[in-house]
Amino acid sequence: MLFNSIEFAIFLPLVFVLYWFVVNKNLKIQNLFLIIASYVFYAWWDWRFLSLIIFSSSVDFLVGLQLGKENSPQRRKLFLLTSIIANLGLLAFFKYFNFFVNSFSEAFTFFGFHISVARLSIILPVGISFYTFQTLSYTIDVYRRKLEPTKSIVSFFAFVSFFPQLVAGPIERATNLLHQFFKPRRFNYSQATDGMRQILWGLFAKVVIADNCAPLVNDIFSNYDTYPGSTLAIGAVLFAFQIYGDFSGYSNIAIGTAKLFGFSLMQNFAYPYFSRDIAEFWRRWHISLSTWFRDYVYIPLGGSRTSLEKQIRNVFVIFVVSGFWHGANWTFIAWGFINAVYFLPLLLLKRNRRNTNIVAENRLFPSIYEFIQMSFTFFLSTLAFVFFRSESISDAFSFISHLFSSSLFDLPQVRLTKQISLLLLFVIIEWLQRDKKHALEFKSLLNHRYLRWVIYFSVMLILFVFGNFNKTEFIYFAF
Repeated sequence: MLFNSIEFAIFLPLVFVLYWFVVNKNLKIQNLFLIIASYVFYAWWDWRFLSLIIFSSSVDFLVGLQLGKENSPQRRKLFLLTSIIANLGLLAFFKYFNFFVNSFSEAFTFFGFHISVARLSIILPVGISFYTFQTLSYTIDVYRRKLEPTKSIVSFFAFVSFFPQLVAGPIERATNLLHQFFKPRRFNYSQATDGMRQILWGLFAKVVIADNCAPLVNDIFSNYDTYPGSTLAIGAVLFAFQIYGDFSGYSNIAIGTAKLFGFSLMQNFAYPYFSRDIAEFWRRWHISLSTWFRDYVYIPLGGSRTSLEKQIRNVFVIFVVSGFWHGANWTFIAWGFINAVYFLPLLLLKRNRRNTNIVAENRLFPSIYEFIQMSFTFFLSTLAFVFFRSESISDAFSFISHLFSSSLFDLPQVRLTKQISLLLLFVIIEWLQRDKKHALEFKSLLNHRYLRWVIYFSVMLILFVFGNFNKTEFIYFAF
């Protein structure tokens, strides 16, 4: 079920009313109701793949119980390995089987051998990359004794399948979300209204920004060899805003929806396009995934507390693996590798932790130096996103060669009046709100009721006038 659909507009208030007015007397029944609602939400796409969520939940629940009972290091490792193999095995089969088969075949072809290999018509289950990592973090934390295993199967299944963030995150940790299913929940008006504001801004980012950029991006990337470099530059910039609006929009809707039910999810985006270097960008972009790889891959490899050679190795490992997580295509691996190359000078110069505060804090405008930093970081991330968006490595390089040709200075061959106006409005609002959790969090305006409602109605008016309501899927559904 899509957040930007009529079905969800009916589903959400119905679940909300039943949750707070019918099943609110008993916590276990309330959690069980969330499981049922979440399964209905997921089954709207394809009910057959509910079996994968149930299987993954069952394996990790049982593994967690065994890890809580077992003291033998060897047996504990065996149980953890069971969880890792079960979860990553499913992910590898559904997401990467054909990729490995194709790569294997192409490798032999490169050396002059032609082999015939079987390829399967596999449908990628929506959200499998997200809930797989969520359940894995539970068993790993229990194994590390950072978390006590839960004995409540209802609470655990609700944690894994919680519908606001089931399909595209944030990738929640059990240390943050699981314990919330054990606490009695009371309706909090201020939390709910803030959730509604966050949902509104998420919808704005999705249907007004991302979905208005999408048609032009699709056309430019599909026909890049027929357009001048100036148009390709516009296409690259529009895709940067498309993917940000699309994914941050989903995250804001998910977090806001969770607030309606009394839950607090982690922030997944923190205005990444206002970053002053690539290290800061990755602390602000897809935070739940970045911190997952930091805690479960980078630090176990030694992190930054090891030799310089191993630090460099660790950086390339997490960026390349992060790229591969996004999809079974060499373009995603290249995207991750490019970001590792971007990050490397900061690591070598020990400047990767330099910009940890908010840019232009307590100032309306950035300094000239900060503006140059942000512009250069945006340029680097946009250039890397060309690989993310392209169908193949050769397409990405061809796109870039056409981009940086003499035609870069030709007049663009696209009309952008609407998109430019909407993007400027989007950037200005996010800039003014860059110290908030989301762009419609107006704490200073809480006592100015009429001003608040003018802002809300203005956003809703723009949403209905300029929004693209063609039920376009979120980009990260493919990951």
